[in-house]
Amino acid sequence: MLVYALNLRAPFISLAPIVTTVADGLGVTPETVGILTGIPVLCFALVAPFASMLIGRVGIERAITLSLFAVFVGTCVRSAGGFELAVVGTVIIGAAITIGNVAVPVLIARDFSQSAGAVTGLYTGALNLGSVVTTLVTAPLAASFGWRWALVAWGLVMIVAAVLWQRATAGREKVPVVLVPAHGTSDAELGPVWRRGIAWCLTLTFVGQAFSYYAVTTWLPKILTDTQGMSDSGAGGAASIFQFFGIVGGVGVPLLMSRRMPLRAVFACMSVLWLSLPVGLLVAPQLWPLWAALAGMSQGGNFTVIFTLVVQRSRSQSEARRMSAMIQGLGYSAAAAGPYAIGALHTATDGWTVPLFVVLGALTIMTVSGLLATGARRETA
Repeated sequence: MLVYALNLRAPFISLAPIVTTVADGLGVTPETVGILTGIPVLCFALVAPFASMLIGRVGIERAITLSLFAVFVGTCVRSAGGFELAVVGTVIIGAAITIGNVAVPVLIARDFSQSAGAVTGLYTGALNLGSVVTTLVTAPLAASFGWRWALVAWGLVMIVAAVLWQRATAGREKVPVVLVPAHGTSDAELGPVWRRGIAWCLTLTFVGQAFSYYAVTTWLPKILTDTQGMSDSGAGGAASIFQFFGIVGGVGVPLLMSRRMPLRAVFACMSVLWLSLPVGLLVAPQLWPLWAALAGMSQGGNFTVIFTLVVQRSRSQSEARRMSAMIQGLGYSAAAAGPYAIGALHTATDGWTVPLFVVLGALTIMTVSGLLATGARRETA
């Protein structure tokens, strides 16, 4: 599962370090290539309900196998021709990764329910590690072998993940996700997930988290270029601090929870660290390494908290699947709009003050909703 998680961000983040090279190779502008980065996030939103239905019908094992195969195919198609084929390949990649986004929380709920926080933290750390490695290695690969082979190379890691996944699930019965909880209450009796207050609290928490994460991931290098006078390459390397410390947060939060620290207190601490980024860049931008590191820890930590709560507050595997789809569908819709909204505000105001206040507002929504979610009692059917 962790090797699989390494690949759930790498296929589209790999474009960022070589966007100019890819643009030249496809004969389009860098801004047009940026569409290829946004498509997977949009797929996360639009495809999540269908991914949930697929997992419910064919089971987790087959769904993840299909996801691995499709990401590999999409990665190859993306590098095989011109811009139109790149779009087709990217759509395939985005849809396939969406299956993984929905499947992994359900897998954790099914197989690791007694250690959900720790496993979710490792999963979050693997997501961020994949992002860091991809950011650092893609450009050297492109310089040595060309951008097409540099992008295809990440598909080879999918083959490794597929082999490991098949060995790990060998002998298991490939059955659909159980729709009836162990305590005997039917899925129909549990009711629609959107009627649960905890589902909406977690959705708004993830909306603020995802909007801010993708906005900062996209624009932090440009912010550092404009405010600190860095070169484009220097700013890209500096911004990787934000991704690297996501590993620390993803792994560190379960350690805090294992010490009996209340989940609400953990979330509150993480939220303060997240809020330090927009506030710090507005008040003391020269301390950007500190703000990037603190916010990086928080974005990894809060992702862990949110999906640990999905596991803990769901009353059945089916409800975990449907809640995960709802949260991710709406959250990634906001995430897809984040980079565009922040870029448009920067262009309109010719500065970063208003965009950073918008990020601050999104994080405030995340904080309030998350405090409500972590303070809610666990329901049983």
